[in-house]
Amino acid sequence: METTSSSFHNTIINKILLISSILVCLFWILSRTIDVYNYAIVGAIYEMLWLPCIVSLIIIPLVSLIFLIKDKFNLRSLNLFSLIVMTLTLLIIYNVINII
Repeated sequence: METTSSSFHNTIINKILLISSILVCLFWILSRTIDVYNYAIVGAIYEMLWLPCIVSLIIIPLVSLIFLIKDKFNLRSLNLFSLIVMTLTLLIIYNVINII
């Protein structure tokens, strides 16, 4: 007999949002700690990725907030963690958190 659980399940979109927010955070941490223009290839990769990362800083929190509202502010939702990671990223960018 198969029983269905009424527990909360995170969707694939929630997992993708969390992973992408972690990747954006890692990008900004690495760009703050590494001299990206020391090597030409690293500088070229940085120049190609900085604009999509800035756009992601705006889009990911908005989408996460929308999904968090749809999930009725469930604390087990990955969207909450995505919002926390993006807040940490914004604090890193604005030099509130010194990582060096």
